Amino acid sequence: MGIMVLFSCKENPPTPEVEPINLVLNFLHNVEMDTIQYINAAGNPYSVSEIQYFISDVFLYKENGDKILLDAWDDIHYVDTDIPETSSYNIEGAVEPGNYIGLGFTFGINEIKNQSMLFVNPPESFMFWPEYLGGGFHYLKLNGKWLDQDGNTKVYNFHLGIGQEYNEEGEIIGFIQNYFEIEFNINTFTVEAGQSIRAEILMDVNKWFTSPHDFDFNVWGGDIMQNQEAMNIGCENGFDVFSVEELSIFKLEK
Repeated sequence: MGIMVLFSCKENPPTPEVEPINLVLNFLHNVEMDTIQYINAAGNPYSVSEIQYFISDVFLYKENGDKILLDAWDDIHYVDTDIPETSSYNIEGAVEPGNYIGLGFTFGINEIKNQSMLFVNPPESFMFWPEYLGGGFHYLKLNGKWLDQDGNTKVYNFHLGIGQEYNEEGEIIGFIQNYFEIEFNINTFTVEAGQSIRAEILMDVNKWFTSPHDFDFNVWGGDIMQNQEAMNIGCENGFDVFSVEELSIFKLEK
């Protein structure tokens, strides 16, 4: 006599869909292009013609102090004052609900990611850093003109990237990673599922040239890519170049 065993198959309930939380960074620059109307702390009258740079490794700080890195590998964004759409960076669905007290990013690209041929198409590919100077890509191109001590107009290329170490014969014997991290401490803010965070981030261009060092074009000249001492001044000045002008929480549109 056969025995029949019947099993009842019960379907698992569908997993509820979690509404994504985006982080939107909007980059602003307090500068009017192509007019010599600014004077830096060293007394150099100067203008700005274009600003191009990379930010990467965006992170948030939770209320408990945990640092949350967003989009660990793909998290590289290019900003170009000649291309308005690059001024907004939307990191989709990477944020968890919770309480946060700050955010930040790396200015430039770290040595693991900053490899030659990482970008093969323009405009990012135009940011290449010469192979013999360390390869990879520029962190920053800040270009314009300045008036020297005799009133002559000269071109400057304030470029930051991988630095070099030279021996007494002027040969490159090593490389220096100049990328740096920028942090913004913010009053506690809470974000819930279905909401997103928008931060308006301002670059104060003049701060590249002061605090803690006054950068003098008449001393350093217009090209600093092969001058680690000058690039180090720029990087150390860069820690307070950016500020969060406004942070808001908004509801995603369906």
